[in-house]
Amino acid sequence: MPLQRSGRKESVLSRFLRILFYAVAAVYPVLVFSMLVVFKLPVRILSLCIMILAAAFFLSATAKTGNSDKKSALSWRPLVSSALFLAAGLFCFITQRTIFLKLYSVAISLIFLVAFGSTLFSAPSIIFRFATLMDRTIRGSSWEKQVERYCFKVTIVWCCYFILNGCVSIWTAFFASDRVWSIYNGGISYVLMGLLFAVEFIVRKKVDGKMIKTYPVSRFNAESRKDSHILCYDERYSSGSYKTWKDFLCDTAKARKYISAKSAEEWILHCEDYWYFLVVFIALLQCGKKVFLTQNIAESFIAEIKKEGTEFLTDQKKNNEVIEGSAFIPDLIENAAEPSEEEIRTVPAINPEDSNIFMYTSGSTGTPKAVPQRMKEFEEDNAFIISKWGQEFLSRRLVTTVSQHHIYGFLFGICLPFTLGVPFRRTRIEFPEDFEKLTDDKYIIIATPAFLKRTVESKEKLPLDDTWIFTSGGAVSPELAVLTEKVFGFCPLEVYGSTETSGIAYRQQAKDGSVWTPFDNAKVWKGDDGCLRIISPYIKNPDGFATADLVEFTGEGQKFLLKGRSDSIVKIEEKRISMTEVENRILESGLVADVKVIALSNDVRQFLAAAVVLNAEGKKKFEGTEKYLINRYFHDWLMKFFENVVLPKKWRFVDALPVDVQGKKHRNEIAAMFENQQDA
Repeated sequence: MPLQRSGRKESVLSRFLRILFYAVAAVYPVLVFSMLVVFKLPVRILSLCIMILAAAFFLSATAKTGNSDKKSALSWRPLVSSALFLAAGLFCFITQRTIFLKLYSVAISLIFLVAFGSTLFSAPSIIFRFATLMDRTIRGSSWEKQVERYCFKVTIVWCCYFILNGCVSIWTAFFASDRVWSIYNGGISYVLMGLLFAVEFIVRKKVDGKMIKTYPVSRFNAESRKDSHILCYDERYSSGSYKTWKDFLCDTAKARKYISAKSAEEWILHCEDYWYFLVVFIALLQCGKKVFLTQNIAESFIAEIKKEGTEFLTDQKKNNEVIEGSAFIPDLIENAAEPSEEEIRTVPAINPEDSNIFMYTSGSTGTPKAVPQRMKEFEEDNAFIISKWGQEFLSRRLVTTVSQHHIYGFLFGICLPFTLGVPFRRTRIEFPEDFEKLTDDKYIIIATPAFLKRTVESKEKLPLDDTWIFTSGGAVSPELAVLTEKVFGFCPLEVYGSTETSGIAYRQQAKDGSVWTPFDNAKVWKGDDGCLRIISPYIKNPDGFATADLVEFTGEGQKFLLKGRSDSIVKIEEKRISMTEVENRILESGLVADVKVIALSNDVRQFLAAAVVLNAEGKKKFEGTEKYLINRYFHDWLMKFFENVVLPKKWRFVDALPVDVQGKKHRNEIAAMFENQQDA
């Protein structure tokens, strides 16, 4: 008991000395002025008092706590402060000159300058460290980098203040009177510091209001957004028909209840309604299920991928009847009992590294395969897009022409708007005429080159305001880029990538021409086969991914040009020929709107076949012309560039080429156009 009482007394004494010391330090200039000028205290007595106070504070800061087995951690700040006071008092006592007492303020500015300035070179900055201590939600958040950049700038401002304050303190110490020294160091410098705090607080509030606050699928909670925040709308934003954050929490709770009641681990999801898709997809992840996303719900395909014990969720019907073996999403959401407030506010965690998502490739050269994905890579992809163009999304409403079952539509039509809180249209844009309705607000359009092509061919100028367009799923031709800018008022920003790689690079032809710029966190190079190789955070394999795209680097950093597909190169009569090059030469005739060249074979040999869509000029030129003469015309045209042996042997002239919802042409569907027809 005596030891405990002694320790408690020691603790109280240490606390008292610490408070006294900091109080003296705060009014140090005023105290020195009062003692020397007002009370005429001898210099040696004042310096002796300062040394005694510094020594007492030093001893209290290094004293043992009540527990004799443990020493309190020594902090550098009280030790440095007491050492400075002790040194100033000692020099003053020996020399009897007050200049050493006055230089204390200079030393403090110098110490703070070193402490703050050193963190500019050894990140993170000291202001960022203070910020993360005050708000522990910053670490690991999607806006951490933004806060860090802001704090770095604030640290620079404080360093500038310490430099200026130190310079003025030196001047007052050597050249000004004791009164001026006391007024500045004991008053004005504190006022300036307070003003700097106040101004920074005001600026911080404004910056915080503009800062992009993102809540990815794996990191949101019930309080991430206000209940009234609009996430989704019908037709156009001014329609007045909305889905809010509260609706989202409520509907995901309904979906979770249904999913949790089932024992299945694997779930197939097809949902055309973007709202239902978002709700059910997130509910599946919250329940820890494996999610298979498919655009194709043909009976034979579903039978092929649906294993025993697998559940199938869709919002589609067949002949007004629920598809056999499926659960109808609108029914399980709209007809479910209203969840309790506790169920609504309970948001199960989603581990982005543990999420099991499977997307089917387009299957342009064979049977579609399920490619495993994780939210970790999806969210890293989104983070880069947000860092580059986040403000463009936040200042607009979102519409899309792309299926959310493929990676491009999923990333840009589901994940990005949810993460940013950008309202998205509930249904996909299916006809160019739908764009004419979007005159009530500013919109960001997620499209494919094929859909843009359909639109610019049928529209001269759309009445849209400050539109922004992203496109992927194929390259935009230079002519299409020009026409899109003319019709929409914006040259589309193209994103190059695939299901296996996610985003790789981007370009905007009005600025970049045909050159692609890799994402900042991607490393690309040319493989031995001439094809592009890539390593990025979106690719789980540390060795990266080998694409089938032929590439040529421009010499400007990692920028590159795409030169076609390696799998578009075939051997005809032992001669290598690029089908992409043949397509480009046919387009150069000026008579063709679209073309697809494929390799076919019979019992004798392999040969090329071309499916062609004539443009208005081509239709006019060949009106009433027999097909064999049209064939001959294009044969003669291609003879300018290729040997006869490699030219297409079969031709089909059609009104349109078959494409999927992504705007991609599938080889099997093109090949079917040449079956059971003997003519060329």
